[in-house]
Amino acid sequence: MRLAFILDPIEHLKAYKDSSVAMMRAAAARGHQVFSIQRPDLHWLDGQVRARALSLTPTADNAAWYVAGEAATVALTEFDAVLMRQDPPFDFEYLTATWLLERAVQAGARVYNNPRAVRDHSEKIAITEFAAFTAPTLVARDAGDLNAFIDAMGDTILKPLDGMGGTGIFRVRADDPNRNAIVETLTDLGRQTIMAQRYLPQISEGDKRVLIIGGEVVPYSLARIPKAGETRGNLAAGGRGVAMPLTEREREIAEALAPTLWARGLLIVGLDVIGGHLTEVNVTSPTCMVEIHEQQGFDVATLVIETIEAEARSAG
Repeated sequence: MRLAFILDPIEHLKAYKDSSVAMMRAAAARGHQVFSIQRPDLHWLDGQVRARALSLTPTADNAAWYVAGEAATVALTEFDAVLMRQDPPFDFEYLTATWLLERAVQAGARVYNNPRAVRDHSEKIAITEFAAFTAPTLVARDAGDLNAFIDAMGDTILKPLDGMGGTGIFRVRADDPNRNAIVETLTDLGRQTIMAQRYLPQISEGDKRVLIIGGEVVPYSLARIPKAGETRGNLAAGGRGVAMPLTEREREIAEALAPTLWARGLLIVGLDVIGGHLTEVNVTSPTCMVEIHEQQGFDVATLVIETIEAEARSAG
């Protein structure tokens, strides 16, 4: 098969831990051709969504993880699958990419994750569809509403709706002398909607990343454990990643969501679970595949490629 990956600039990818690199290596190991596409190169012309695609041969060397081949501008329908793997922020350009990719799907391209589903699933607000599994949560921009929630909870987490890697996340207690300034900053004086959640002390045991691949629940999570003195478990914020078997509650949550998310075309989903509570549904570029493989031997990246292969066979 010919598989195209829409990526952040490939020279900036950290091959030793990047899930997209792991998937490209897994695809090449199974005999598939691999291509990279940069999001700015997506364009629509003469009824087709096209892009400049660079042929890559992945290597096992993390310092020089690929050998570049030829580049050509082609229609996305010429690939057996296209994987949109660019990181947020989910800004207007990202939104535009989903519109273009949706036109490619309409023309017959197989795109993962489905661009409409990505657009419809704000990674923070998506949890509101599954409120039975969440901690007390408020989505608002009014300072009065947010302060009332902080007073009621006593200890809260405030975060922007478009961040990743733990950026812009604050723990705010009811008696925090800086709480008004934090609320004003995060909401841009009431112009920006944010999320507030009851603080979950189980974060000390890890912010668990639970992966769902093609509706199949990966049996291991990656617990992102905060470093000393830190509230955030995100690896980008210095958290330590420990892969471990799912708890009963984590499996319950993942198995409840898996069929719905896969039916919407979400091939790769990363649930964030803290203390048995769903906190995010990540659908843009979920990661943690490498750590789970290295620590538990479960090859998530190969499972992704096998699922794509099965989908291609079923489509005839």
